[in-house]
Order: sequence, then structure tokens, then C-alpha cells
Amino acid sequence: MKDLKQYNIQFVGLKLGKHTFEYQIDNKFFGFFNYKEFSCVSIQVDLAFEKKTTVFELNFIAKGFVTVPCDVTNELYDQEIQATLPLVVKFGDEFNDENEEMLILPHGEYEFSIAQFIYEMIVLSVPLKRVHPKVKDGTMKSEALDKLAALKIEEKKTIDTDPRWDKLKNLITEKKT
Repeated sequence: MKDLKQYNIQFVGLKLGKHTFEYQIDNKFFGFFNYKEFSCVSIQVDLAFEKKTTVFELNFIAKGFVTVPCDVTNELYDQEIQATLPLVVKFGDEFNDENEEMLILPHGEYEFSIAQFIYEMIVLSVPLKRVHPKVKDGTMKSEALDKLAALKIEEKKTIDTDPRWDKLKNLITEKKT
């Protein structure tokens, strides 16, 4: 994608050794992937890139927040994001990205894009069940929580037992005495 060109790493001109890259991720980035789950995004991604003679070692570190709706109340809140992703890049006969920790580039390539790796790292770092912090600590006041409390079913504390088993239990206790 032309718009994601800033996420291409041209490794041909880089010297052997360690290099660092920084990326600021916002809503526009997720717009390129047509992902609309986040209403606001502010994430700093730091990439430690080590170029060796036959392999590249990348380590992504993401910190920031995404604004998402709570699954219980549908209220928006800022979900903190802290994620890491190690990646090894090797060279082979053909492109292969089936392994999430290894990327194989064909011989003769001079650059590759890291946009998809950043996208997946951030999306996968958001919890499956998103609960507003005020719901967790009990300080949230909302109509949705009031309605859920009103519809809550109380459990019966009595346990119905089979009278045949009760008679068998009595036999065991009678035998002991």
C-alpha cells in the first residue's frame, strides 16, 4: 500500500548492527486496514532492529491506549496497551509469513513492510472481554448496570436430593452406630 510506505524498512543500505525505529500509531493507521473497533488510538511503537549477515532480528514494543466500548455497559473507555512482538527475518526461495515469529523473504528483496505486524500486535493485545475499570471497582453508575441488576436471577440455596439416596445414607450411619 502506498499510504503505508513509512512502515517499509529498506535493509539494503543499513549497516550490520543495531538500529532503532519509532512509529506513532493513530486512527489513520487502522483506517488503512479498514478496522473500526477503536474510536481513538494513541500508541508509540519502538522497533529494535538488528541486522546480521544472514538474518534480521526485530523486537517491537508498543505502549499507549485505545478507546473501546465496554462489553457490559457500552461506555467508551481507554484500554491500556502494552505489547511486545519478537520477529526473525530470514531469506529463502519464496515469501512466507505463515509463522508469526518468522518471516521469510525471497532472495533479492531490498525492503519489507512491518505494518501488518504492528497492526496484529496491537489488535491482539486488546482483551477479548473489555470491561470498563469503573465496572470492575463498582463505582460506575449507568442505566445498563441498573437494568442488569434488576434482571439478575437469584440462586436457590436449597439442594433437592433424591429420597432413595437419603435412605441409603441413613443405612451407612445406622451401621456405624
